[in-house]
Amino acid sequence: MTSFKIRVPASSANIGPGFDSMGMALNLYLTLDVSPADEWTIEQHSPHLPELASVDDHYIVQVARDVATRWGKALPACHITVRSDIPLARGLGSSAAAIVSGIELANQVCGLSLTREQKLELGTAIEGHPDNIAPALMGGFIIAIGTDRTIDWVQLPSPEVDVVVSIPGDALETKTARNVLPGAYPMERAASASAVSNVLVASLASGDYELAGRMMERDLFHEPYRKDLIPHYDDIRTEAKKHGAYGSVISGAGPTMMSLTPKGTGGVVVSHVEALLPDYQVTLLQMDKSGVVTDENANG
Repeated sequence: MTSFKIRVPASSANIGPGFDSMGMALNLYLTLDVSPADEWTIEQHSPHLPELASVDDHYIVQVARDVATRWGKALPACHITVRSDIPLARGLGSSAAAIVSGIELANQVCGLSLTREQKLELGTAIEGHPDNIAPALMGGFIIAIGTDRTIDWVQLPSPEVDVVVSIPGDALETKTARNVLPGAYPMERAASASAVSNVLVASLASGDYELAGRMMERDLFHEPYRKDLIPHYDDIRTEAKKHGAYGSVISGAGPTMMSLTPKGTGGVVVSHVEALLPDYQVTLLQMDKSGVVTDENANG
């Protein structure tokens, strides 16, 4: 075993009506520097990482050990330095990034030679659905669905847009955001919600971002039920749209809001949302097109 690096991007899921199936990778990263060692040691260098109690309690190590065990391997001791730009419990795929990094850690140190499909199936089994896992693995903009037998997915052409994320200081647990959703939808509402999602996908595929923005903001699956949990939900949508955004949605389960804007205009939206909400972290991002990368390819 030689030293290597793993880098996994953040991700934003749902994108309005793409509930539990649509996600895009973003250029915030979880990074692991891994070296062989006689005993396990982990260093963490980020305010975005949970407090480290012990190696055995570290989620990335737990995932890696579980994957290794499935293949009849023992995970060898490593020294790992962990850094992260991805805020926890903010709807930016921090748990998916940790899962993907754990899978890749086991893959590298145990020589498993896992295929992309195997990694996706493993990650989805742990996370519960593929909307964050798929873009974290493969980058770009992905629509995916998990079945009993396999994960089916399509990678759309990367939209030529800027991405603005408005991140509040307080976290929102996914369980809390799930609990406000209905257990079932009336047929008429489900059909309308599905139609909105279909038009969103078609508009993204055809490059009609104005239409995509309108569809993003017409979700019927989850945003109407979650918006009261999201501070300044309407304020952010209104301010972003006023200054040129195509549309704004809850990122994942929230509380972060994500706005898509014409290429080159995201900075204008950032400045106006920052002025409106000075306590927020408002950041201009781009789509990550690589997904998880290892070794020298992760240094950029």
